[in-house]
Amino acid sequence: VTKDVLTAIKKTPLEVTATANSPPKETIASTKPSMTPLLEQKNPLETMQEQQTQPTPLPKENVAAGMQKDESGEFHDLFPKRQLWQPAKPYPLWDDNWDGKKIKLSGDKEADRDRLRKIRKEGVTRHIILIRHGQYDETHQEDEKRILTEIGRKQADLTGQRIAEMIKGADEKFGPCNVKIMRVSGMARAKETADIIAKHLPNVERAEPDEVFNEGRPSHHIPVGRVSSSVIKKVDDQHPRIEEAFKKIFYRAPPPKGLGDDDDEVVGNEEEEQKEEPKVVTPVVEETTKVEKEDNQEQQAENKGGEVEAVKKIKEESTTPETKFNEQHEFEIVVCHANVLRYFLCRALQLPPEAWLRLCTFNCSLTYMTIRPSGTVSCRMLGDIGHLPYGLSTFSQHHGFNW
Repeated sequence: VTKDVLTAIKKTPLEVTATANSPPKETIASTKPSMTPLLEQKNPLETMQEQQTQPTPLPKENVAAGMQKDESGEFHDLFPKRQLWQPAKPYPLWDDNWDGKKIKLSGDKEADRDRLRKIRKEGVTRHIILIRHGQYDETHQEDEKRILTEIGRKQADLTGQRIAEMIKGADEKFGPCNVKIMRVSGMARAKETADIIAKHLPNVERAEPDEVFNEGRPSHHIPVGRVSSSVIKKVDDQHPRIEEAFKKIFYRAPPPKGLGDDDDEVVGNEEEEQKEEPKVVTPVVEETTKVEKEDNQEQQAENKGGEVEAVKKIKEESTTPETKFNEQHEFEIVVCHANVLRYFLCRALQLPPEAWLRLCTFNCSLTYMTIRPSGTVSCRMLGDIGHLPYGLSTFSQHHGFNW
């Protein structure tokens, strides 16, 4: 029996079959594909299991997300590889130090867990409200002539009312929102939209128009055909500016005092950290700014013989106990452009930025993002136009939805 078994093992699978069924030798010789002994053949099941247990290769540690300038070649014959956004971690993994502000951990699991829990509980949540400008006149090439249409002005006015309603607060528990600042791009249509919205937000501080938020081509978009050299140049020219705009507003708030690394130190670029510091305005400075602004309004009303009492009423309302802000939440409002805010959304949610054109944001729509103290990001609204009636729903020159 032993001799027969050894003989069978040394034969190929076809030869074993031949012994059992006794077909003609000529048939066996003409059909056998290999002379590899059975003992040298790998079990297919074992091979499959080995492949499944192989770890997915991860990128090198500390590789910064972004377009890699040293990349050569083409990305699927669409555009240069150097213009493809590369994440710090492969999708769909989350880069928890995306803003360079992740705190350093001590290595003591229990202590680190307690510290992170306190940061989540006591830290500040940042709320970013992105507003696309109203419909504008696209028949001109000069930016100063590309002003809002009558529809665009109505859209902006209703948007101002909506924002005022949102930041007023729902009730005593969810009271008024601590709006730190309203930003706007340097383009005429955005500035005009912001001016109309601001009429409904008399106590909100406004930043000077900032060209980093101007419209442009933040990156290539997919699906796309082979891009032209002019589009490649646009991405080279405009991507760095729009990425700078993203970093200007998207970052987690500093941890509460005593919970940071040496109170202030965080993992990341020290120069960027120092640059971000002035953005955090203390409540005292903000109140002083509001009082000065209201005093100026009162003085102007007196000079013009206007209604001083109305101005005083605004001042009194802004100092009542009911209007105390929840300091664990801070808001920023940004009036900008469709391409820019769609890119912001993809970047903030760590989705491929090349997907930005798959989204559609109507004129004066609201896109609302939150950044938790831990650095996690959520989208609460995407292109919301619930505050606009059907007749004022536009995407550029397209009206309504049947287009």
